[in-house]
Amino acid sequence: MRRQGRFTSGRNRPGGSGRRRWRLGLGLVAVLVLLGVGLSVPGGEATRGCSGARVTGWRPEGRMTAELARYGNDNARHDDWTGGDGTRSVRLPDGRTLWLFADTFLDQVFDAGGHHSRRPDPVWVRNAALVMSEDGRFERTLLGGTESRPAALFGGTATSDGREVWRWPVQAVVERRRPGAPEKVVRVLLWQREAGSAPWIFGVPRATEVATFSLPGLRLESITTLDRPRHTDPERRVLYGTSALTRGRWTYVFGADEGSVEGKASRAHVARVPRGELDDPEAWRYWSGSPGAGPSGGGWRSDPAGSEPILVGRTAQRGATGTYTVARHGAGWLLLTMDAGAPDGGGITDVVSYWACSPTGPWRGPHRVAKPPLPEGAGRLGAVPYNPQAHPEFSGPGEGGGGDGLLLSYDVNVLGTDTGAIQRNVALYRPRFLRLDIGPAEAP
Repeated sequence: MRRQGRFTSGRNRPGGSGRRRWRLGLGLVAVLVLLGVGLSVPGGEATRGCSGARVTGWRPEGRMTAELARYGNDNARHDDWTGGDGTRSVRLPDGRTLWLFADTFLDQVFDAGGHHSRRPDPVWVRNAALVMSEDGRFERTLLGGTESRPAALFGGTATSDGREVWRWPVQAVVERRRPGAPEKVVRVLLWQREAGSAPWIFGVPRATEVATFSLPGLRLESITTLDRPRHTDPERRVLYGTSALTRGRWTYVFGADEGSVEGKASRAHVARVPRGELDDPEAWRYWSGSPGAGPSGGGWRSDPAGSEPILVGRTAQRGATGTYTVARHGAGWLLLTMDAGAPDGGGITDVVSYWACSPTGPWRGPHRVAKPPLPEGAGRLGAVPYNPQAHPEFSGPGEGGGGDGLLLSYDVNVLGTDTGAIQRNVALYRPRFLRLDIGPAEAP
């Protein structure tokens, strides 16, 4: 694997990117708003003292939204981040924060009077990262490539017949390079996808990978393939990393299959890995149902093909999307997602929550959280919110809540016919933020 360099400068477009520019983010969006999570068996590691949790109030977090807009609009460079989706973050040991993005626009931004715009055909890459200072100021963009030809931080390849293969970063964690080692590194989970034909016009799922960055220099050292699903049907391939968090000696990594590409419900899965071994495929264990259940015998198993979906909600028709997020709250767990399969049709506009006493569920809910606000005029252009992601490192005292409340990001993009709107108003393809208040939820 060729190591990608740290971002420097350059305004030249990566070859051939212009022809695909309007597909930016839309592939992810199309999957997100339809993905549903199906049934599985309950079980797993319930926590003593666990009680239900739900979001009891919310408010826009204007400071974080404005800080990201300041960085994207400042034009100090004409070749750094001006918009992206797939928003996730991880706090580094020295107090900085690494933010990760999927499809990302670069290029210059113009003041259009009341909002900002890009040129109609801007430079873009498949992924990028931003570094935020300890005092909460975005400072620089990390990319691959060279000064004259910026490229994705996590470079892509091609299939034997020449189709594009790219990577989208998902959740990251900081852990020791090996158990007991003094040195820490950043592990970034990646989704590898390849170009395909209908219904896979936004990419066929190929593999879950993990990238390793050095600390404090943030040098990309390696990319390791963790699992390449063996299902011949892409709908049943599970990619892991939409959310990942540690508890005790384990890192829990959540994922989902992609059955919704044909309008069916998708299903959520979970794996766990000993801390310090996230880049070792042999260390991963996949939840295979309650012990003694099913052909695999249940419990945590080494074969990803034996993974069983976890129960989110009460039916296979309603649950989480493929990019749900999980946070700890007290002794319990809180899952936040766009409301897949909502009977009133509100799934593409509403965030809901579920709670559980174990990462394997069962996840109880849904409880309605919010209809995330969109930029002015976004509704008439067909813009939607998607990919809600928790950022507990910005939530004050207490894991996942307390202080000022849980910080939640959500991405915005235009699904209507006027896809050029995201260039005329850059706010239509940038994340926004909410603060969530969390309180008790009644048990069903």
